[in-house]
Amino acid sequence: MAKGGGKKNAAARAAANRLLADNRLARHQYDILETLETGIELVGTEVKSIRAGQANLRDGFCLIRNGEMQLHNVHISPHTHASGYFNHDPLRVRRLLAHRREIDKLRGQLDQKGLTLIPLNMHLQGSWIKLTIGLGKGRKLHDKRAAEKDKQIKKETRAAIARY
Repeated sequence: MAKGGGKKNAAARAAANRLLADNRLARHQYDILETLETGIELVGTEVKSIRAGQANLRDGFCLIRNGEMQLHNVHISPHTHASGYFNHDPLRVRRLLAHRREIDKLRGQLDQKGLTLIPLNMHLQGSWIKLTIGLGKGRKLHDKRAAEKDKQIKKETRAAIARY
C-alpha cells in the first residue's frame, strides 16, 4: 500500500509545522541580515502555554554568554491549569540550542559590526518547538519611512496589475 498523498496527511503535516508566536515588529525595527533556527530549552508548563498561544516575543533579545546563547525578556504566560508551585517564571532566561560553530560565527559578527540578535518567530517542527532568531541591524527613522514607502508602492503596483 502506498504512503502519503491524502488530505488527512497534509492536514497533519500543516498542524505539525504551525506558527506559535510571531514578532512582526522586529522586521520593522531591524534590517534582518541572516536567520538561524534554534531549539529552545523549556519546562513542561512553558510548552503547554506556548502551544496554547501564550508567548510574546515583542521585547525579546538574545545574548551570547559563557559560550551559550540565551533568550531574554520573552514572556511566556504561566499555565492556567497548573499550581503556583509547579508553574514557571514568565520572564526567566532560557537557553537556546545551537551548534558551537553557529554560536561562534554569530559571536564574531556581533562583535565586529555592532549587530543584535532578535527572536523572529516560534513554531512547531514536528513535535519540537523551534525559535527563529535573526541577526539584525537597527533601522533609523528615515530607513523605516523608505521601507514603508517601498511596501506601499509594491502594493499599489500589484493592485493595478490585478485590475488589468
